[in-house]
Amino acid sequence: MTDFQLPETRYAQSGDVSIAYQVMGEGPIDLILVPGFVSHIEFVHELNGFTSFVRRLASFARVVTFDKRGQGLSDRMVGAPSLEVRMDDLRAIMDAIGSRRAALVGFSEGGCMSIMFAATYPERVSHLILIGCFSRSADRFSDEAWEVRIEQIVKHWGAGQLIKTIAPSEAGKPSAVAQFGRFERLASSPGALRTILQLNRQIDVTAILPTLQVPTLVLHRKADLQVPVEFGRKLARAIPGGKYIEYATGDDHAFWLGDIETMLGDIEEFITGHRDHGMVELERVLATVLFTDIVDSTRSAAAMGDQRWLRLLGDHDQLVQQMVGKHRGNLVKTTGDGIVATFDGPGRAVRCAIAIGSETKQIGLPVRAGLHTGEIEIRGNDIGGIAVHAAARVMSHSGAGEVLVSRVVTDLVAGAGLKFAERGSFELKGLPGRWDLFAASG
Repeated sequence: MTDFQLPETRYAQSGDVSIAYQVMGEGPIDLILVPGFVSHIEFVHELNGFTSFVRRLASFARVVTFDKRGQGLSDRMVGAPSLEVRMDDLRAIMDAIGSRRAALVGFSEGGCMSIMFAATYPERVSHLILIGCFSRSADRFSDEAWEVRIEQIVKHWGAGQLIKTIAPSEAGKPSAVAQFGRFERLASSPGALRTILQLNRQIDVTAILPTLQVPTLVLHRKADLQVPVEFGRKLARAIPGGKYIEYATGDDHAFWLGDIETMLGDIEEFITGHRDHGMVELERVLATVLFTDIVDSTRSAAAMGDQRWLRLLGDHDQLVQQMVGKHRGNLVKTTGDGIVATFDGPGRAVRCAIAIGSETKQIGLPVRAGLHTGEIEIRGNDIGGIAVHAAARVMSHSGAGEVLVSRVVTDLVAGAGLKFAERGSFELKGLPGRWDLFAASG
């Protein structure tokens, strides 16, 4: 999985309509992700966290994603598909990949179709998992409030405004908002969106819930801003033998954000009987982790305007990539307005952070940085472990143009010609004890 490539988009024929789908992994279990009200199976991999989430599922299953008819890369159509038609499309995908039986993971509105499919074809569904779902759409808003809501959604469609309730943890990053806006535009046109929202308003699978015969797991975040938690609780109570898990932290509706390891473990355990399959083969190495962040990025973006900000952000990304490469580092990922990188030498990591601060200052983007050296977990193209959290927390105490490091880093680079000034002892959120931090300079 280290030489990972995005899956290829293929098409299943459902009547006269072509349904786009992707397959990832080769596990013994088929697992199909049923999307919410909009999707784009290729561009969604651009959104922070999605690919990592699906890859983790693919460590124990053959994972299928798809765009329902009328959206994303599937054939466009006049009107909106009923749940019955959507079931035909799902069955067409299963037939195309030779899947006799699969676990369904229904997200948000996609949970309703998953429920109907599982109740209608129990012999083809091994497990049903519902994330951030509801049973009756009309319960969420009064008729008057819904009319206002739908007009607001359609009016601002393509500007990324839905990120505020679907992925609020990302909403403070201008680049993430712009990216989400593109996702909206690629997924559906405003007119098509209005049609499907009006149809979804009529969805009610309440009467079907008592007939479910397949093992069912309902997952919901307590602070979900898109679908309030009481709808998840109500849904779970109505399912015979259904298991319900509520997550106390996070307000993201998007399942691929937040404390995903806990959720992924719950899904894996429900389907396979054990958890952490994907963690068994993790490689652990010693590395210096660098986090950077553009200072006051939200305010700068508002002052400059989207187009100028995105151009400047592109210049920033190019500069940072060059600096990391020059210092023999590994650019793990971008975070919208910063980066995460690893180095096999702490001295090079510190010098890289200083160089990044100097170069980005010249283009008018003050950057702060934090570094810590420790054992990290290699998770495909991503990293994890306490050392990663520590580096992020060190950065959070850094000021504009400052490079803060932990004491471990200063101890390891003694004699390397770098200078450090004491900044004090701090408590780092979620980490034990107090940490001595130092400001680095060349």
